[in-house]
Amino acid sequence: MTELKSSLRESKSARWVVLVLVSFTMMCMYYLTDAMAPLQQNLQSTLNWSATDYGFFTSGYGWLNVFLLMLIFSGMILDKLGTRFTGILAIFIMLIGAGIKYWAISGHVNGNFELSISTWQLLGETPKSAVIAGLGFGIFGVGCEMFGISANKAVVRWFKGKEMALAIGLNTSTGRIGTALAMFTPLPLYNLSKDVSAPILLSILLLCIGLLVFIFFTVLDKRLDREESDAGILSDEEFKFSDVAEIARNRAFWYIAMLCVLFYSAVFPFIKFATNLIVQKFTVPDTFAGYIPALLPFSALLLTPLFGGISDKKGKGATIMIIGSILLVCVHLLFAIPSLNSFPIAIGLVVILGIAFSLVPSAMWPAVAKIIPHNKLGTAYAMTFWVQNWGLMGVPLLIGYVLDKYCITGTISKIVDGKEQIITQYNYTIPMLIFACFGVIAILFAFLLKAEDKQMGYGLEKPNVRD
Repeated sequence: MTELKSSLRESKSARWVVLVLVSFTMMCMYYLTDAMAPLQQNLQSTLNWSATDYGFFTSGYGWLNVFLLMLIFSGMILDKLGTRFTGILAIFIMLIGAGIKYWAISGHVNGNFELSISTWQLLGETPKSAVIAGLGFGIFGVGCEMFGISANKAVVRWFKGKEMALAIGLNTSTGRIGTALAMFTPLPLYNLSKDVSAPILLSILLLCIGLLVFIFFTVLDKRLDREESDAGILSDEEFKFSDVAEIARNRAFWYIAMLCVLFYSAVFPFIKFATNLIVQKFTVPDTFAGYIPALLPFSALLLTPLFGGISDKKGKGATIMIIGSILLVCVHLLFAIPSLNSFPIAIGLVVILGIAFSLVPSAMWPAVAKIIPHNKLGTAYAMTFWVQNWGLMGVPLLIGYVLDKYCITGTISKIVDGKEQIITQYNYTIPMLIFACFGVIAILFAFLLKAEDKQMGYGLEKPNVRD
């Protein structure tokens, strides 16, 4: 696209206002994504769920995106109709999904479904509340991923040739504030209200505020359209359905997509189980345990912009992804060692995981914009997120199943509000080894991406800021 020297996009203050608006809505979105993670134990005891049921509910996030290809359609809608329409549509979808999730978890659904996969009785008797909540989470997931790709494309549009990696890093890390808040606010909300669904109500309120903020972004983005139109600047060639095949033929794209699914499968599902892991392995009280996983997004908040700024000025994007993947493996292997169970070790490992969580996204998302033309970028991000959703859907279910099948070490009785609750005890060694395996394979794809960049000259190792 031709540059317009006097456009709103060339105003540094306008660019950063746009980033703040988009990032705030991302923060609201991420809060609901992880709001139930600190309440795994409470969900299991209150709704009579097992770890498998909790994993099944958590896996619901990716059901519709994966099996109905909703993410692919979202990318096509984004490239056809633009970030403004797609972003607002995504927020309304998230609100619908959040409402269904609240209805199921707040006690309106009773009974069980008999669920099995072929002749493999993986799930068996599954509470209807887990199924309906998973469905609501799946609808929310459609809107969440749709908004994620819209936000990425919006940031690329406003910052391409500028501080792109820094901006994407800030957008991502601001979203992680929502994850951090979701680590330590749900349990106090539950203790205050005695309602396990209370954090979802707060999430719905935040999403409504996020909608208003995003509408303000659309005003600025529409003004940029007018300026470029008045200057005679034409948009990129329109997206065509055949472009999906063109993206799919790009080996570098698939290396990034595989790195994405493997890396995030070792981070986001870990967050879903992290509070329970901290309680059971490190004997931290459940009233405090959520603060430790919250260090991960907070460290990402501080470090992602730093690494993004380095990538903007110095390059080395592929190398940064390799380093981040190596750190990921080291952290999960150390979590898997039973004797490493002191409180300071838990804090240190989460902080290091936060560093890895900062390194890889700060380089990975700008890399997609370097290998894919802007008019196909929404679909490329959608295809990447679609691959990622296979991991976000399957891994929590796998971890929950493994915990129930192989990792139960006993049960304890606990009196809560005058009622007896049976708490299942788990050994998390095997799940941590599974997460580490994902990281090992991610390292392989990071090296393949670096080799492909050297051969094709995408410039992943070069700075993003143009002189």
